[in-house]
Amino acid sequence: MKTSSVSRRLASITLVAAMVTAPSLSAQTAVDESPSTGAMVGDLLLARPIGLVMTVGGTAAWIVSLPFTLMAGHAGEAAETLMVGPAETTFLRCLGCRETGYTNKDIERNRARKQAADAQSGD
Repeated sequence: MKTSSVSRRLASITLVAAMVTAPSLSAQTAVDESPSTGAMVGDLLLARPIGLVMTVGGTAAWIVSLPFTLMAGHAGEAAETLMVGPAETTFLRCLGCRETGYTNKDIERNRARKQAADAQSGD
C-alpha cells in the first residue's frame, strides 16, 4: 500500500515538472542546417535512442534527487539539467541536425497553416 502512494506522488511530481517545463521547450529559435543522408540515418539509429535512454535515466535520477534538491532550492535547475536538456536534444532537433530547435522551413510552414486557419475562420 505504501509503495503505491509513493509511486503516485512521484508520477504526479514528474507530470507537474513536465507541464512546467513544456512552455520553455516550445520557445526555440530556428536552426539553419541541411544535414546529409548519412547524418540523418546515424541520428535516427544511434543518437535518438541514446537520447531517449538519457532522458529516461535523467528523469529517474531527478526523481531520486528530488528530496535533496527541494531542500536546497535547486529542483528546477536539476530538472533542466537532468530531464529538459536530454529531452530537447532527443525530441526538438531536426533529424540529423546538431543544434536543438525547429528549422526555418518548419516555422514558415506553421505560419502558413496558422494564416490559412485564421483566414478560413474569419470567413
